[in-house]
Amino acid sequence: MAREQFQTLTEPMYYILLALTEECCGVDIMDKVDTLSAGRVKVGPGTLYAMLSRFEENGIIKRTAEEGRRKWYLITDTGLHMLMQEYERLQVMVEDGRRFWSGENK
Repeated sequence: MAREQFQTLTEPMYYILLALTEECCGVDIMDKVDTLSAGRVKVGPGTLYAMLSRFEENGIIKRTAEEGRRKWYLITDTGLHMLMQEYERLQVMVEDGRRFWSGENK
């Protein structure tokens, strides 16, 4: 299954999937990643198109339209489930860190 291959998501992967909760093309995805991460995460074309290909091959996203060289994508239910699992995993990590730094785990 796709989840095993993508056990944890890199930041670019996470933000690409977050961007694809709305249908968009490659250029729009790069812009959305920049906006969603407040400029902290940059995704270049090489990384983006390699990830889109892997995500599409694994049923995490689907191509919704194609016009010339432009292709539009949208996250699938499988991808949305994976994104939510990653969100929950990150929340647990942040809470663990909060407890540690506040002295609750000492």
